[in-house]
Amino acid sequence: MKIATFNIENLYHRDKDLLAKRKNKNVSDWVSELDSLLHRLHKSENDIARIRELSFLLGFDKIDHRPYGVLRKRQGKLFLKQGGFANEPRATHLTNWNGWVALQSVAISHTATENKARLIAETDADVLILQEVEDRASLMDFNIRRLGEFDIAAYEQILVLEGNDARGRGMAILTKNGYLLDSLKSHGTDLDSKQDPLFETDCQEYVISTPQGLKIYILSVQFAVEKDTKRKKQAQKLATIYEKMKAEGKELIMVCGTLNDVSFSDCLTPLLRETDLEDVSKQPEYRAQKDFGNRADYFRLGAYRMGVNIRQKDYMLLSYEMKLLLSSCGLNRKGMWPDRNTKWEVYSSLNNSSHAASAHPLIWGEFHGI
Repeated sequence: MKIATFNIENLYHRDKDLLAKRKNKNVSDWVSELDSLLHRLHKSENDIARIRELSFLLGFDKIDHRPYGVLRKRQGKLFLKQGGFANEPRATHLTNWNGWVALQSVAISHTATENKARLIAETDADVLILQEVEDRASLMDFNIRRLGEFDIAAYEQILVLEGNDARGRGMAILTKNGYLLDSLKSHGTDLDSKQDPLFETDCQEYVISTPQGLKIYILSVQFAVEKDTKRKKQAQKLATIYEKMKAEGKELIMVCGTLNDVSFSDCLTPLLRETDLEDVSKQPEYRAQKDFGNRADYFRLGAYRMGVNIRQKDYMLLSYEMKLLLSSCGLNRKGMWPDRNTKWEVYSSLNNSSHAASAHPLIWGEFHGI
Protein backbone atom coordinates (compact mmCIF):
# COMPACT_ATOMS: atom_id res chain seq x y z
CA MET A 1 0.00 0.00 0.00
CA LYS A 2 1.32 3.43 -0.93
CA ILE A 3 -0.03 6.62 0.66
CA ALA A 4 0.95 10.14 -0.43
CA THR A 5 0.21 13.58 0.97
CA PHE A 6 0.58 16.78 -1.06
CA ASN A 7 -0.34 20.44 -0.57
CA ILE A 8 -1.23 20.98 -4.22
CA GLU A 9 -1.97 24.73 -3.91
CA ASN A 10 -5.08 24.49 -6.11
CA LEU A 11 -5.56 22.85 -9.49
CA TYR A 12 -6.85 25.42 -11.99
CA HIS A 13 -7.44 28.70 -10.15
CA ARG A 14 -6.10 30.24 -6.93
CA ASP A 15 -7.35 33.05 -4.71
CA LYS A 16 -5.47 36.33 -5.11
CA ASP A 17 -4.94 36.61 -1.35
CA LEU A 18 -2.88 33.40 -1.41
CA LEU A 19 -0.66 34.77 -4.17
CA ALA A 20 0.00 38.14 -2.54
CA LYS A 21 3.48 38.83 -1.21
CA ARG A 22 4.03 38.48 2.49
CA LYS A 23 3.41 41.67 4.43
CA ASN A 24 6.49 43.44 5.74
CA LYS A 25 6.95 43.76 9.49
CA ASN A 26 5.58 47.32 9.67
CA VAL A 27 2.31 46.32 8.01
CA SER A 28 2.01 43.23 10.24
CA ASP A 29 2.55 45.39 13.34
CA TRP A 30 -0.04 47.92 12.15
CA VAL A 31 -2.61 45.20 11.53
CA SER A 32 -2.00 43.67 14.99
CA GLU A 33 -2.25 47.08 16.68
CA LEU A 34 -5.45 48.00 14.83
CA ASP A 35 -6.97 44.63 15.67
CA SER A 36 -6.23 45.11 19.39
CA LEU A 37 -7.68 48.65 19.38
CA LEU A 38 -10.88 47.62 17.59
CA HIS A 39 -11.54 44.91 20.18
CA ARG A 40 -11.53 47.39 23.06
CA LEU A 41 -15.04 47.98 24.39
CA HIS A 42 -14.18 51.46 25.70
CA LYS A 43 -11.99 53.52 23.39
CA SER A 44 -10.34 56.75 24.48
CA GLU A 45 -9.85 59.77 22.22
CA ASN A 46 -6.24 58.69 21.70
CA ASP A 47 -7.41 55.22 20.69
CA ILE A 48 -9.82 56.65 18.12
CA ALA A 49 -7.14 58.98 16.75
CA ARG A 50 -4.72 56.07 16.45
CA ILE A 51 -7.36 53.96 14.66
CA ARG A 52 -7.73 56.75 12.10
CA GLU A 53 -3.97 56.90 11.62
CA LEU A 54 -3.67 53.14 11.18
CA SER A 55 -6.63 53.11 8.78
CA PHE A 56 -4.84 55.70 6.66
CA LEU A 57 -1.51 53.81 6.77
CA LEU A 58 -3.19 50.55 5.74
CA GLY A 59 -5.10 52.18 2.90
CA PHE A 60 -8.58 51.74 4.33
CA ASP A 61 -9.47 55.26 3.23
CA LYS A 62 -9.17 54.23 -0.43
CA ILE A 63 -12.77 53.10 -0.65
CA ASP A 64 -15.35 54.15 -3.21
CA HIS A 65 -18.50 54.93 -1.24
CA ARG A 66 -20.71 55.71 -4.26
CA PRO A 67 -23.79 53.45 -4.02
CA TYR A 68 -23.81 51.99 -7.53
CA GLY A 69 -25.31 48.71 -6.43
CA VAL A 70 -24.87 45.36 -4.78
CA LEU A 71 -24.40 42.22 -6.85
CA ARG A 72 -25.90 39.05 -5.45
CA LYS A 73 -25.96 35.44 -6.59
CA ARG A 74 -28.98 33.25 -5.98
CA GLN A 75 -29.56 29.82 -7.49
CA GLY A 76 -26.85 30.36 -10.09
CA LYS A 77 -28.28 33.71 -11.30
CA LEU A 78 -27.03 37.26 -10.76
CA PHE A 79 -29.23 40.00 -9.29
CA LEU A 80 -28.35 43.69 -9.08
CA LYS A 81 -29.71 45.89 -6.34
CA GLN A 82 -29.13 49.46 -7.46
CA GLY A 83 -28.61 52.29 -5.00
CA GLY A 84 -31.85 53.74 -3.69
CA PHE A 85 -34.05 51.03 -5.20
CA ALA A 86 -35.62 48.07 -3.45
CA ASN A 87 -36.19 45.87 -6.52
CA GLU A 88 -33.53 43.41 -7.62
CA PRO A 89 -33.67 42.82 -11.38
CA ARG A 90 -32.05 39.68 -12.75
CA ALA A 91 -28.96 40.39 -14.85
CA THR A 92 -30.13 39.57 -18.40
CA HIS A 93 -30.38 41.35 -21.76
CA LEU A 94 -34.03 42.11 -20.94
CA THR A 95 -33.07 44.27 -17.95
CA ASN A 96 -30.44 46.09 -20.03
CA TRP A 97 -27.78 45.16 -17.50
CA ASN A 98 -24.25 45.68 -18.75
CA GLY A 99 -21.40 45.33 -16.32
CA TRP A 100 -18.43 43.38 -15.09
CA VAL A 101 -17.45 41.48 -11.96
CA ALA A 102 -13.90 41.45 -10.62
CA LEU A 103 -12.80 37.87 -9.98
CA GLN A 104 -11.08 37.08 -6.70
CA SER A 105 -9.11 34.18 -8.18
CA VAL A 106 -6.53 33.94 -10.96
CA ALA A 107 -5.91 31.10 -13.37
CA ILE A 108 -3.02 28.72 -12.76
CA SER A 109 -0.83 28.18 -15.82
CA HIS A 110 -1.41 25.04 -17.86
CA THR A 111 2.24 24.05 -17.37
CA ALA A 112 1.88 24.23 -13.58
CA THR A 113 -1.28 22.09 -13.67
CA GLU A 114 0.51 19.62 -15.94
CA ASN A 115 3.41 19.41 -13.46
CA LYS A 116 0.97 18.76 -10.61
CA ALA A 117 -0.40 15.80 -12.57
CA ARG A 118 3.10 14.61 -13.54
CA LEU A 119 4.20 14.61 -9.89
CA ILE A 120 1.13 12.68 -8.71
CA ALA A 121 1.39 10.22 -11.61
CA GLU A 122 5.06 9.56 -10.87
CA THR A 123 4.16 8.56 -7.30
CA ASP A 124 0.94 6.71 -8.29
CA ALA A 125 -0.22 6.19 -4.70
CA ASP A 126 -3.15 3.97 -3.75
CA VAL A 127 -4.40 6.66 -1.36
CA LEU A 128 -3.74 10.32 -2.11
CA ILE A 129 -4.36 13.04 0.50
CA LEU A 130 -4.50 16.59 -0.86
CA GLN A 131 -4.61 19.98 0.82
CA GLU A 132 -5.77 23.22 -0.84
CA VAL A 133 -8.21 21.96 -3.48
CA GLU A 134 -10.69 24.51 -4.85
CA ASP A 135 -13.68 22.21 -5.48
CA ARG A 136 -14.77 18.68 -6.35
CA ALA A 137 -15.61 19.45 -10.00
CA SER A 138 -12.04 20.66 -10.61
CA LEU A 139 -10.56 17.60 -8.92
CA MET A 140 -12.74 15.20 -10.91
CA ASP A 141 -11.71 16.88 -14.15
CA PHE A 142 -8.07 16.78 -13.05
CA ASN A 143 -8.39 13.07 -12.18
CA ILE A 144 -9.77 12.08 -15.59
CA ARG A 145 -8.20 14.53 -18.02
CA ARG A 146 -4.85 15.50 -16.50
CA LEU A 147 -3.83 12.27 -14.79
CA GLY A 148 -5.08 10.36 -17.83
CA GLU A 149 -2.38 12.05 -19.92
CA PHE A 150 0.28 10.18 -17.90
CA ASP A 151 -1.08 6.67 -18.41
CA ILE A 152 -2.02 5.82 -14.83
CA ALA A 153 -5.31 4.43 -13.58
CA ALA A 154 -7.74 7.12 -12.49
CA TYR A 155 -8.77 7.29 -8.85
CA GLU A 156 -12.10 5.60 -8.21
CA GLN A 157 -13.19 7.39 -5.05
CA ILE A 158 -12.90 11.17 -4.78
CA LEU A 159 -14.08 13.26 -1.86
CA VAL A 160 -13.58 16.99 -1.31
CA LEU A 161 -14.69 18.84 1.82
CA GLU A 162 -14.50 22.63 1.78
CA GLY A 163 -13.63 23.36 5.40
CA ASN A 164 -13.58 26.78 7.09
CA ASP A 165 -11.50 28.68 4.54
CA ALA A 166 -13.58 30.28 1.78
CA ARG A 167 -10.55 30.89 -0.45
CA GLY A 168 -10.54 27.49 -2.14
CA ARG A 169 -8.41 25.61 0.37
CA GLY A 170 -10.51 22.51 0.79
CA MET A 171 -9.11 19.07 1.60
CA ALA A 172 -9.48 15.95 -0.52
CA ILE A 173 -8.86 12.23 -0.49
CA LEU A 174 -8.62 9.94 -3.52
CA THR A 175 -8.44 6.13 -3.43
CA LYS A 176 -8.10 3.22 -5.90
CA ASN A 177 -6.85 -0.38 -6.27
CA GLY A 178 -9.33 -1.78 -3.76
CA TYR A 179 -8.67 0.74 -0.98
CA LEU A 180 -12.00 2.26 0.04
CA LEU A 181 -12.99 5.29 2.08
CA ASP A 182 -15.26 4.06 4.88
CA SER A 183 -15.99 7.28 6.70
CA LEU A 184 -14.99 10.90 7.18
CA LYS A 185 -15.15 13.21 10.18
CA SER A 186 -14.38 16.93 10.21
CA HIS A 187 -13.01 18.80 13.23
CA GLY A 188 -13.73 22.14 11.55
CA THR A 189 -16.42 22.89 14.14
CA ASP A 190 -14.02 22.58 17.09
CA LEU A 191 -13.81 26.01 18.75
CA ASP A 192 -11.09 27.85 20.65
CA SER A 193 -11.52 29.89 23.84
CA LYS A 194 -12.87 32.84 21.79
CA GLN A 195 -15.48 30.59 20.16
CA ASP A 196 -13.75 30.86 16.80
CA PRO A 197 -12.93 27.77 14.70
CA LEU A 198 -9.69 26.29 16.04
CA PHE A 199 -8.65 25.11 12.57
CA GLU A 200 -8.88 27.97 10.04
CA THR A 201 -8.83 25.42 7.23
CA ASP A 202 -9.76 22.06 8.73
CA CYS A 203 -8.67 18.84 10.38
CA GLN A 204 -10.26 15.85 8.69
CA GLU A 205 -10.32 12.25 9.85
CA TYR A 206 -10.53 9.46 7.26
CA VAL A 207 -11.05 5.72 7.77
CA ILE A 208 -9.71 3.55 4.93
CA SER A 209 -10.57 -0.14 4.42
CA THR A 210 -7.81 -2.18 2.81
CA PRO A 211 -8.27 -5.27 0.58
CA GLN A 212 -6.90 -7.33 3.51
CA GLY A 213 -9.77 -6.13 5.70
CA LEU A 214 -7.72 -3.78 7.89
CA LYS A 215 -8.60 -0.22 8.88
CA ILE A 216 -6.20 2.71 8.34
CA TYR A 217 -6.93 5.96 10.18
CA ILE A 218 -5.66 9.17 8.58
CA LEU A 219 -5.74 12.71 10.00
CA SER A 220 -5.25 15.41 7.35
CA VAL A 221 -4.63 18.90 8.72
CA GLN A 222 -3.40 22.39 7.93
CA PHE A 223 -2.08 24.68 10.66
CA ALA A 224 -2.02 28.47 10.88
CA VAL A 225 0.71 30.28 8.93
CA GLU A 226 1.54 33.38 10.99
CA LYS A 227 0.34 32.82 14.56
CA ASP A 228 2.67 30.74 16.75
CA THR A 229 0.24 30.55 19.65
CA LYS A 230 -2.52 29.37 17.31
CA ARG A 231 -0.28 26.65 15.88
CA LYS A 232 0.54 25.36 19.35
CA LYS A 233 -3.15 25.16 20.28
CA GLN A 234 -3.82 23.32 17.04
CA ALA A 235 -0.98 20.89 17.78
CA GLN A 236 -2.38 20.31 21.29
CA LYS A 237 -5.84 19.59 19.88
CA LEU A 238 -4.45 17.27 17.21
CA ALA A 239 -2.44 15.40 19.83
CA THR A 240 -5.60 15.02 21.92
CA ILE A 241 -7.51 13.64 18.92
CA TYR A 242 -4.67 11.20 18.23
CA GLU A 243 -4.45 9.99 21.83
CA LYS A 244 -8.22 9.48 21.93
CA MET A 245 -7.99 7.33 18.81
CA LYS A 246 -5.26 5.25 20.44
CA ALA A 247 -7.35 4.86 23.60
CA GLU A 248 -10.22 3.54 21.44
CA GLY A 249 -7.96 0.74 20.22
CA LYS A 250 -7.10 2.23 16.84
CA GLU A 251 -3.50 1.40 15.95
CA LEU A 252 -2.72 2.07 12.27
CA ILE A 253 -2.82 5.87 12.38
CA MET A 254 -1.22 8.48 10.14
CA VAL A 255 -1.13 12.26 10.63
CA CYS A 256 -0.27 14.26 7.52
CA GLY A 257 -0.51 17.74 6.08
CA THR A 258 0.99 21.20 6.29
CA LEU A 259 1.97 22.10 9.85
CA ASN A 260 3.72 25.32 8.73
CA ASP A 261 6.64 25.00 11.14
CA VAL A 262 9.96 23.20 11.52
CA SER A 263 10.27 20.06 13.61
CA PHE A 264 12.26 21.67 16.46
CA SER A 265 9.67 24.44 16.95
CA ASP A 266 8.03 24.59 20.37
CA CYS A 267 4.68 24.98 18.59
CA LEU A 268 4.83 21.35 17.45
CA THR A 269 6.03 19.98 20.81
CA PRO A 270 2.61 18.54 21.80
CA LEU A 271 2.57 16.53 18.60
CA LEU A 272 6.20 15.59 17.90
CA ARG A 273 7.57 15.15 21.41
CA GLU A 274 4.59 14.35 23.64
CA THR A 275 3.14 11.51 21.53
CA ASP A 276 4.67 8.40 19.96
CA LEU A 277 4.18 9.78 16.43
CA GLU A 278 7.31 9.55 14.27
CA ASP A 279 8.20 11.60 11.21
CA VAL A 280 8.91 9.52 8.08
CA SER A 281 11.69 11.93 7.09
CA LYS A 282 13.66 10.74 10.15
CA GLN A 283 13.39 7.06 9.24
CA PRO A 284 16.25 5.02 7.65
CA GLU A 285 13.85 3.97 4.84
CA TYR A 286 13.46 7.60 3.74
CA ARG A 287 14.59 8.45 0.21
CA ALA A 288 14.91 11.87 -1.41
CA GLN A 289 17.10 13.27 -4.15
CA LYS A 290 19.73 15.55 -2.72
CA ASP A 291 20.78 19.04 -3.77
CA PHE A 292 23.40 19.43 -6.46
CA GLY A 293 27.11 19.94 -5.78
CA ASN A 294 28.53 20.66 -2.35
CA ARG A 295 25.08 21.25 -0.90
CA ALA A 296 24.48 17.51 -0.87
CA ASP A 297 26.56 17.47 2.33
CA TYR A 298 24.97 20.61 3.81
CA PHE A 299 22.20 20.78 6.40
CA ARG A 300 20.24 24.00 6.61
CA LEU A 301 18.52 24.68 9.92
CA GLY A 302 14.94 23.51 9.63
CA ALA A 303 15.52 21.40 6.51
CA TYR A 304 14.21 17.87 6.08
CA ARG A 305 17.67 16.31 6.35
CA MET A 306 21.22 16.70 5.05
CA GLY A 307 21.18 17.54 1.36
CA VAL A 308 17.40 18.15 1.27
CA ASN A 309 17.57 21.83 2.08
CA ILE A 310 14.01 23.04 1.88
CA ARG A 311 12.34 24.35 5.00
CA GLN A 312 10.16 21.65 6.48
CA LYS A 313 6.48 22.55 6.59
CA ASP A 314 4.81 19.33 5.45
CA TYR A 315 4.76 16.12 7.44
CA MET A 316 3.78 12.48 7.38
CA LEU A 317 3.69 11.17 10.95
CA LEU A 318 3.11 7.54 11.88
CA SER A 319 1.92 5.76 14.99
CA TYR A 320 4.25 3.09 16.39
CA GLU A 321 2.17 0.27 14.88
CA MET A 322 2.03 2.00 11.48
CA LYS A 323 5.78 2.58 11.48
CA LEU A 324 6.41 -1.14 11.95
CA LEU A 325 4.77 -1.74 8.55
CA LEU A 326 6.79 0.96 6.75
CA SER A 327 8.90 -0.54 3.95
CA SER A 328 9.97 2.65 2.13
CA CYS A 329 9.18 6.34 2.14
CA GLY A 330 10.38 9.54 0.55
CA LEU A 331 9.92 13.04 -0.72
CA ASN A 332 9.51 14.26 -4.30
CA ARG A 333 10.30 17.91 -4.99
CA LYS A 334 10.74 17.78 -8.77
CA GLY A 335 7.72 20.05 -9.10
CA MET A 336 9.16 22.76 -6.82
CA TRP A 337 11.01 25.79 -8.14
CA PRO A 338 14.48 25.95 -6.46
CA ASP A 339 14.77 28.84 -4.05
CA ARG A 340 17.82 31.13 -4.08
CA ASN A 341 21.09 29.31 -4.75
CA THR A 342 19.91 25.82 -3.83
CA LYS A 343 19.41 23.54 -6.85
CA TRP A 344 17.87 20.11 -7.29
CA GLU A 345 16.47 18.04 -10.14
CA VAL A 346 13.22 19.47 -11.54
CA TYR A 347 10.98 18.58 -14.47
CA SER A 348 12.17 19.82 -17.87
CA SER A 349 8.97 21.85 -18.28
CA LEU A 350 9.64 23.79 -15.06
CA ASN A 351 11.39 26.91 -16.36
CA ASN A 352 10.28 29.50 -13.80
CA SER A 353 8.35 29.79 -10.54
CA SER A 354 4.97 30.13 -12.31
CA HIS A 355 5.43 26.61 -13.73
CA ALA A 356 5.90 25.02 -10.29
CA ALA A 357 3.46 22.31 -9.29
CA SER A 358 3.48 23.73 -5.76
CA ALA A 359 5.72 25.37 -3.19
CA HIS A 360 5.40 22.12 -1.22
CA PRO A 361 6.94 18.69 -1.83
CA LEU A 362 4.96 15.48 -2.17
CA ILE A 363 5.62 13.01 0.68
CA TRP A 364 4.88 9.31 0.32
CA GLY A 365 5.12 6.11 2.32
CA GLU A 366 4.85 2.46 1.27
CA PHE A 367 3.61 -0.14 3.74
CA HIS A 368 3.69 -3.93 3.59
CA GLY A 369 0.96 -6.28 4.71
CA ILE A 370 -1.89 -3.83 4.26
